[in-house]
Amino acid sequence: MIDIWIQRLVQYGIEAGLVDGRDEIYTVNRLLELFESDDYDESRKEAQEKTGLEEREDNLSELLSHMMDYAYEKGILKENSIGYRDLFDTKTMGMLTPPPSVVMDRFSSLYEESPKAATDWYYKFSQDTNYIRRDRIKKDVKWVTPTEYGDLDITINLSKPEKDPKAIAAAKNAQSGYPKCLLCKENEGYAGRLNHPARQNHRIIPVKINGQDWFFQYSPYVYYREHCIVFNGQHTPMKIEKATFRKLLDFVEKFPHYFVGSNADLPIVGGSILAHDHFQGGNFEFAMAKAPIEEHFWLDGFSDVEAGIVRWPMSVIRLRCTKTQPLVEAGDGILKKWREYTDEDAFLYAFTDGEPHNTITPIARKKDGFFELDLVLRNNITTKEHPLGVYHPHAKLHHIKKENIGLIEVMGLAVLPARLKEEIEALKRAILEGKDLRLDERTAKHADWVEEFLPHYEEITEENIDLIIKDEVGKVFSQVLEDAGVYKRTAEGKKAFLRFIESCGGKWQQM
Repeated sequence: MIDIWIQRLVQYGIEAGLVDGRDEIYTVNRLLELFESDDYDESRKEAQEKTGLEEREDNLSELLSHMMDYAYEKGILKENSIGYRDLFDTKTMGMLTPPPSVVMDRFSSLYEESPKAATDWYYKFSQDTNYIRRDRIKKDVKWVTPTEYGDLDITINLSKPEKDPKAIAAAKNAQSGYPKCLLCKENEGYAGRLNHPARQNHRIIPVKINGQDWFFQYSPYVYYREHCIVFNGQHTPMKIEKATFRKLLDFVEKFPHYFVGSNADLPIVGGSILAHDHFQGGNFEFAMAKAPIEEHFWLDGFSDVEAGIVRWPMSVIRLRCTKTQPLVEAGDGILKKWREYTDEDAFLYAFTDGEPHNTITPIARKKDGFFELDLVLRNNITTKEHPLGVYHPHAKLHHIKKENIGLIEVMGLAVLPARLKEEIEALKRAILEGKDLRLDERTAKHADWVEEFLPHYEEITEENIDLIIKDEVGKVFSQVLEDAGVYKRTAEGKKAFLRFIESCGGKWQQM
C-alpha cells in the first residue's frame, strides 16, 4: 500500500507546484528509499483527477497520517508519538520541497512583478510544503470581541504550549547547540530532534534591511493572516535602538502591504525569544492600527512629523510622515528620553539597583500614503505585590492570560493557551447545570470571575452561553492590556503621560 500513498503524495507535490513533473520518478524513488520499500508497481498507479485546493489540504493530512502509521508498523518510526511522527512526516515532505536556491529565485522573479505577488506565492508555498500545518491551524478557536477600544481579536492556540514568564527571562542568554535557536538561518533544512522541530520543508528568503543580511519567513503558528518573521542573519540578542526603527521602516518600504514590529528587548515585557533579534509582521490590520489619535502634538525640530497619543489601553505614541528618516530620528529621541525617564508620582522608574526597566515596543506600517511608527511605552518593574510585573497582567487575570504581553497582544490580538478550550467547555456545562465551579480543578480558577459577571445577565441559556463566555474572555483581555499600560486611562494617568511628552519636546496642537 505504501506505493499507492507515495504515488498520491508525489501527485500532490506536482499539483501544488512543489515537484516538477519531469522529476516524478526521481521523487518516487527518494520516497521509496525513505520508507525502505521496493514494493512499487507502476501498473497499479491510480488514475487521479486534479483536485481543488481545499480537498488537497485535507488529503495531505490524511495521507501523511497513513504513511506515518506504515512507518511505525515497519519499525522505521521508533515511537508512535506526535514528536516522532512530526519529525518523520517533515522529513517526508522535505523530499518534495525544492532547494533554497529555486525558492529564492522564484520569489525574486515574482517580486519584480510586485511585492504582493511574491508574498502571495511564498505564503501558499509555506502551507503547501506543510511547514505551516493547515490541519492544525484550522483547529485554533478564534473570535472577535467588541470593546471601547475597538474589536479585539481573540484566539485560543492549540498548537503551542503556554510559557512561563520566568522561564522566558532565564532563557534570554541561554544557547543550545546547533542551531542555536528556532530563529537561526541554520534551521533551513535541519532534521530536527525531539526538543527542536524538524525543518526539512522550511525555506527562507534573504532580505537586506539597513544594509544588513536579514531573512524572511512565515510563522508555522500563523496567529493572523500572513504572519511573518523577519530575523537577523546573526544570532544576536534583541535590542531596541535607533537602527531598529530604520530596519522596520526599510522592511515596510520593501513590502508596503505588510506591517512589521518588534517585541521589546527586556524580560516580562518582551517576547518569548529574546536571544535572537527578530521582528514580526504580516498582511493584517490590528485593532491598534485602526485606533485614532486622541491627543495631537508637535515635536520640536520635527515640523513634518505628525504625532499624537493613540486611544488605546496601552500607552502608545504614533508618529506619521511621508518620509522615513524623520520618523527614525523622532523615534530615537523619544526612545532615548524614555530609557532614562523616571516619574515617581506615576510609579515609573528607569532603573532600580542598576537594572533597566524602560523600553519600547515599536510597530511600523504604511497607510494612506504616510509611514507610521507606533511606539508603545513599556516598563518591567516588579514588586512583592506583582512579582511578574507591575505593568503585566495582574494575578486576578492569570486564569485567562499569564504569559508576557508581547508585540501581537500589544496590537490587540490575544493569544490564549490551549488549556482554555477544555476549561471553557467545562465552565459552560457547569454554569448551565448550576454546579459549584470550585469542585472541578478545570473551573475552580475561573470561579471568582464567573461570579462577577453572572449577575449582569438576566438569563443564560444553551443558545447564548457561548457568546457570553467569549465576550467576557474578550473583556478580560481588554483588562490585560490596561494592566500592561504604563499610563492608566485616568485623569492622573493622562497628566503623567503628558508630562513625559513635554519632556520630549512635545507641544500640544489644538484640533
